[in-house]
Amino acid sequence: MNLWTDRVRNGLLNTVLLVMGLGVAVLLYALVTRTTTPRTNPSRVAQATELVGPVIQVEVRNGAGVDHLAAQTTRFLRDRGFDVVEVGNYASFSQEHSVVVDRVGDMESARKVARALNIPEERVEQDIQTDYYLDASVILGKDYRTLRPFEGQAAPEPAP
Repeated sequence: MNLWTDRVRNGLLNTVLLVMGLGVAVLLYALVTRTTTPRTNPSRVAQATELVGPVIQVEVRNGAGVDHLAAQTTRFLRDRGFDVVEVGNYASFSQEHSVVVDRVGDMESARKVARALNIPEERVEQDIQTDYYLDASVILGKDYRTLRPFEGQAAPEPAP
């Protein structure tokens, strides 16, 4: 009887260890896939134009390679009621013309951003990105001196 109880106890212990090992494996798999796989929110895709609220959320990217362009543009836009949620450099510094890119399918909001900055309407583009949680992207180009935040200012020097 003692041998039988030891076998049952060992069997239960092995079963518990197996279940716990499987649980850890599932959690590790979920962690890896969640951090490496881009996700889209299906409700955001279905209601893209409804997501634009009274405040337009914008990112500002410096595509001209001149120090502090994005920061100065951010202050200008925030002073006019836009919510700048991200600021930084663009993928390259060879952007000739400044553009505004609609990210959610609401071209009118993108046009409002363009009008505030004095970017011509023909430079408002659409590239819907369901992974982005913002309404529009501003990419500052080498023509930044024509934009409202830089009117009447001496031109900053390009970054080395």
